[in-house]
Amino acid sequence: MASQNIFILGIESSCDDTAAAVIHNGNILSNVIASQKIHEAYGGVVPELASRAHQQNIVPVVHQALEKANIKKEQLHAIAFTRGPGLMGSLLVGTSFAKSLAYGLNIPLIDVNHMQGHILAHFINEEGYNKPPFPFLAMTISGGHTQIVRVDDYFDMTVIGETIDDAVGEAFDKSGKILGLGYPAGPEIDKRAKLGNPKAFKFTKPKVDGLNFSFSGLKTAILYFIQKETKANPNFIEENLNDICASIQYTIIGILVDKLKQASKETGIKHIAIGGGVSANSGIRQALKDGEKKFGWTTYVPKFEFTTDNAAMIAIVGYLKYFEKDFAENNVAASARLKI
Repeated sequence: MASQNIFILGIESSCDDTAAAVIHNGNILSNVIASQKIHEAYGGVVPELASRAHQQNIVPVVHQALEKANIKKEQLHAIAFTRGPGLMGSLLVGTSFAKSLAYGLNIPLIDVNHMQGHILAHFINEEGYNKPPFPFLAMTISGGHTQIVRVDDYFDMTVIGETIDDAVGEAFDKSGKILGLGYPAGPEIDKRAKLGNPKAFKFTKPKVDGLNFSFSGLKTAILYFIQKETKANPNFIEENLNDICASIQYTIIGILVDKLKQASKETGIKHIAIGGGVSANSGIRQALKDGEKKFGWTTYVPKFEFTTDNAAMIAIVGYLKYFEKDFAENNVAASARLKI
C-alpha cells in the first residue's frame, strides 16, 4: 500500500469535537481537535450549541491540520469525513464542508462510519504499536456507544453485542451527576477510584441475555443507594466519595469484562482491542492487562489521542477505503443512526 504517495484529509464532527487530520501512507502527519467547553455548564452536550461551534471551528481546524502536516490542499488525494452515527446538526457541518472541499479540489469524497473509525484506529502506523491480527474482538466504549464487534477484515465487521439502553460513558456521567461531580464525570471518578476501596459498596450487575449490555438499572440503583444513605447521613457522599467512585467503577468494569470473557469464549478469539473515549479509563486498561494473564488474551489499546473522538481514525479509514476505490457520491447524506 505505502508504495504510493497518498495524502488523505480526515474530518470528524459527530459530537462536540471539531477535528481534522492528515494521513500520509498510514502515518499521521497532523491530528487537530477543537474541543467545546461550553457544554460543561449544562452537564451534557447541547446539540444546537455543538453544531454552531462546529461552524465556527471547521475552517480554522482544517487549515491548521494542513499547516501542521506541511502540505497544500492541492496535494490531497481524497477527503474522508464522518457520515454518522452522531448528532445530526454536528454531522451536517462536517458533511457539507467535506463535500464542498472535495468538489472544489475535484478529488474523491469518502464517507466513514464513526464506529468503524474507532476500530480501525488500531491500524494507524505507530512506532512500537502492534496492530491486531484478524479476526479480533473490538470493544468500543464511549459516551454514546457500547459495542462488542467481531472484526474479520478491515470492512468485514459484525456487531455481536451492544447496549440496549445507556452507553457506558453515560453511566459514568450520570453517576457523577448524582454525586455532584462536574461534566464529564468519567475522568474524575477514575481519579477518585484509585484512592478508594472498590469493594466498599456493592451494586448488583444487571442480567442481560447474550452479549448485550444494560446500564440504566445500575444508574437507578446508584441513585436510590445515595438517596437512602444521605437521608441517614447528610454528609455521606462527602465522607465516602472515593469509596463510592471506586465501587461504581469496579462494577462497571466488571460488567464490561464479563461480556468480553463471554464473547472470547463463544468465538474462540483471544485478540481484544478497545477504543472510544471511555477506554482512556485507567481501571479498564488495567482490567484488560489482567485479562492477558487470566484468560490468555492479547490486548490492544491505542494511544490516548486515537481513542477519544478524533480525525486521525477517520483519515485511516479513508486511506484504507481509497485503495478499494470505495468513494461516495456527492449527494451522500449524513445519518445520525448509521450502523456498522
